[in-house]
Amino acid sequence: MAASWFAVFRLRMRGKSVVVRHQVLNQVHNHTSVGTHVGASQVQAAPDHHSDEKENERRRLLHVVQAERQEQAERSVLISCHATNSEKKFLKHLSKYGDIKKHFFYQSFGLYAVVEYSSQESVASLLEHAAIPTVNHESMVPFKSRLLSLRSLASVGSADQQSGQHCQPQTSPPISELIQRLSREESIDQQITALTEAYQLTEENIRLRFLVCSLLKDIAAAYFPECTIRPFGSSVNGFGKLGCDLDMFLDLDGISGRNVKMPRSGLSLEYHMKSANSERAVTQSILSVIGECVDKFGPGCVGVQKILNARCPLVRFAHQPSGFQCDLTANNRVAMKSTELLYLYGELDPRVRSLVFGVRCWAQAHSVTSRIPGAWITNFSLTVMVLFFLQRRSPPIIPTLDHLRDLAGPADKSVIEDNDCTFVSDFSKIHIHRNTAALGQLLCEFFDFYASFAFNKMSINIRKGKEQNKPEVVPLHIQNPFETSLNISKNVNSTQLERFVALCRESVWILQQSATNSPSGESGATPWGLAALLQPLQVPGNKGRKRRSREPASERIKSLLESLKIKNQS
Repeated sequence: MAASWFAVFRLRMRGKSVVVRHQVLNQVHNHTSVGTHVGASQVQAAPDHHSDEKENERRRLLHVVQAERQEQAERSVLISCHATNSEKKFLKHLSKYGDIKKHFFYQSFGLYAVVEYSSQESVASLLEHAAIPTVNHESMVPFKSRLLSLRSLASVGSADQQSGQHCQPQTSPPISELIQRLSREESIDQQITALTEAYQLTEENIRLRFLVCSLLKDIAAAYFPECTIRPFGSSVNGFGKLGCDLDMFLDLDGISGRNVKMPRSGLSLEYHMKSANSERAVTQSILSVIGECVDKFGPGCVGVQKILNARCPLVRFAHQPSGFQCDLTANNRVAMKSTELLYLYGELDPRVRSLVFGVRCWAQAHSVTSRIPGAWITNFSLTVMVLFFLQRRSPPIIPTLDHLRDLAGPADKSVIEDNDCTFVSDFSKIHIHRNTAALGQLLCEFFDFYASFAFNKMSINIRKGKEQNKPEVVPLHIQNPFETSLNISKNVNSTQLERFVALCRESVWILQQSATNSPSGESGATPWGLAALLQPLQVPGNKGRKRRSREPASERIKSLLESLKIKNQS
């Protein structure tokens, strides 16, 4: 039987601290990553300098990707339409204004279409022929945007002429449906890959996020004509899940005139501007005005909140046409660097993103994380924990942040508010150790790693890639990668941390059972492996878990190896 999956299990005796370790070697059929989207050939192939060069060519810098997405968004419009409209007639009408490069439909408080033209001139032509609606009992705010409504002035075509538009999903599947899907996979590696494919942002969803930013930019440009609004965080770092919030950054640094060199003599001109007491005061003023404009004039923007006294001032609102919950900030450059760092780590190895998706989904299923602010572990903290775990492998799968800083060139230098945010951007300079661990192995080792981590005295630090003594007395300490004096998990209380550790221990036990039971592959298969981890788990205090722990660890290992031996003989 083919086997490359090594499951490392930490079996604990009730009331004892002695840990018995054992590796289950070369025995588990269907627990390899062969044939998965991640690709065993990508992860386990022998080093090849030619393939490394090709891989570096495939990887693109985040700012290059963003520039391309922003340019696409500028050539796009968002149109509210009816399901009864014929897609053929819809496209024929819009084609009168120029060549359509791409379009797709989706549902959000109605049917919408994103239409990308080949040129901005086509968009201008379309807007020139759009009408301002007249309603007898209401007064319209005459703010024109690229959010339009399609009206049918004649009777629609017959049923056989209607297209039945295929709508692109904008939310992830229900957990029950996902569990059924994963239960039919043949290996844990394939389960993690399938989960990633089901949860990650689609091409269409990413386009829609950049388009919403572009629509908001049109509003802000009334005050700052050369400004840019860019998405950051989960929307662009590669770890975003369908349905995640849209974090936006109002970038004013690109406004011309900031870096104009003044002549040493003679006459010169400069803009006459108002001043403020601090940069924070400027940010608050800008967001206050734009927030008011979004509230009063922004089509589809509802529930606007101006949260200006937060550590990072922001404007929060819901964008109904897209279904996104949006947060707009104007001075959050460190968060932009964090986005670039996570994007880089995700591009270095395909297993990074897949493992993060698997762990995040597991955490959401057991309320380890929550969208409601509180004492829970955040998705960002959980992602950093995964990165730290991968740095601690032997050999490490990803480099430390300090190593990335040492590889940086002069163009990479970045200091934001006295924080060193420098790291290399050239992928060809980063040489990765050839760790060939499969996804299933890494998932099990992740739970095993944190089930016994010394949270009581150690801090997690991806700059160094090793545990360090806590600088303060808190249940969980995870150093901010760039603002190193900050703890990104300061909100987590001891109860939530203890529950996280208990769930990690239970998850190791469940994966151990999956190693001894092959999946049936049938449509009604019993949840196993990752699918079993997404179901309600028993944690300490539950009698069922304690009963399982009473069996001596040596007997459990002996039983496990015996079952594998019988399976091998068959």
